Amino acid sequence: MNLLYKSTRSEETVTASQAILKGLSGDGGLFVPVEIPRLSVSLEEISQMDYAQTAYTVMKSFLTDFTEEELKGCIAKAYDSKFDTAEIAPLVKADEAYYLELFHGATIAFKDMALSILPHLMTTAAKKNQVENEIVILTATSGDTGKAALCGFADVPGTRIIVFYPKNGVSPIQEKQMVTQKGANTLVVGIHGNFDDAQSGVKKMFGDPKLAGDLAEKGFQFSSANSINIGRLVPQIVYYVYAYGKLLANGEIAKGETIHVVVPTGNFGNILAAYYAKEMGIPIGRLICASNDNKVLYDFFQSGRYDRNREFLLTSSPSMDILISSNLERLIYRIAGEDEAVNARLMKELTEKGVYEITPEMGKRLGDFYGNYATEQEAAQAIHQLYTSTGYVMDTHTAVAAAVYEKYRGETGDETKTVIVSTASPFKFTRNVMKAIDEKYDAMSDFQLVDALSELSGVDVPWAIEEIRTAPVLHKTVVEVSQMEDAVRNFLGI
Repeated sequence: MNLLYKSTRSEETVTASQAILKGLSGDGGLFVPVEIPRLSVSLEEISQMDYAQTAYTVMKSFLTDFTEEELKGCIAKAYDSKFDTAEIAPLVKADEAYYLELFHGATIAFKDMALSILPHLMTTAAKKNQVENEIVILTATSGDTGKAALCGFADVPGTRIIVFYPKNGVSPIQEKQMVTQKGANTLVVGIHGNFDDAQSGVKKMFGDPKLAGDLAEKGFQFSSANSINIGRLVPQIVYYVYAYGKLLANGEIAKGETIHVVVPTGNFGNILAAYYAKEMGIPIGRLICASNDNKVLYDFFQSGRYDRNREFLLTSSPSMDILISSNLERLIYRIAGEDEAVNARLMKELTEKGVYEITPEMGKRLGDFYGNYATEQEAAQAIHQLYTSTGYVMDTHTAVAAAVYEKYRGETGDETKTVIVSTASPFKFTRNVMKAIDEKYDAMSDFQLVDALSELSGVDVPWAIEEIRTAPVLHKTVVEVSQMEDAVRNFLGI
């Protein structure tokens, strides 16, 4: 069966490879599979697979116009020695929960898991569709996507990559990782604004027919590395299938036993992937959506009203500092009965008024989700408590998830076995992590904190951090939001 993808806002329908190349549909909608395929193997078989085998099993059901050789080739290139553990995604038990560590890749954040494979999927898709244009990856980042995408696409023939980030809205380590990026085909641009400004600016350029024409004339076409691209979303589904298989293989659960998952999220892509895994047949119970003080998703799950008209807060979990959760559109489309007209109307309201409200009938279809949020103090307390009781150190985003999980348990008394998605290494957010453990560390410099964290945790400093200690800054451009298109045109010479 050839699984097709359609826009959430119109009848536009494409193949998987075309959806990966386009990133966004022509009407501004997101591509979704016309149906969610069921797992093609048993849970016992999944439990015997390594990460690459699990990835192939999941992805072959979604990316049906890729041949077995093409898909296995992409997976082999992605999940190799660039990860610092043979398991790719270790599952660590600490304090009655299982932490799925997704930060063992080249940039020590979970974005590596999908962005390691996206360049290979994209270049394969370009050949498959006889694309002769150079592909320009245009991406906004709240901290982690940018570096992971830069790392994935740097010096990949036939591509260029432009990343916009909020100049004062990422951690010092995140910024240093991006602005030291090598590669003749890379451009990193800071903006005076927040992540939503960067994301809106990128979406505006995607939807500009004049810019598209000028690009085509010079032999370029845009695509996206953000989680709006199904080439990012499909690899994320693998995490949850793999985690369930590992729990089963390790004797932590019985076959068919239900687990819950807790996902710290801003743009909603990672938890949407868990929802798709559940739809595929993985026995997932509650999808626990963890927000930080920018609690637009928590408020949505509480009220059915999505309202981005609020103060944008800079927190210690900057990758979640988002008020426009782009991937939520895919879930809205689903709970609207896959009615593209209803979804298009709601998204128009979001663009024009900053708010929309779902119907009570749509709300009833959100029963699998539980939303809550953690304050800065609660997240810091979670880091301190887990380290004090177990010696395990987690980053600020994972701490939001852990704090929300404790709230869930306190409210429900539910002791179902639970996987907490650990989305970044604590080495990426050393100041906030170490300060949470003990205030005395706040007097240290950023790289002194790195060494102190290594000593305290017993974990070697990741190469991703070592390499930027003395790396020169190569990207110094900072612009106003209104100048984003000019930066793109200058870089491409159009």
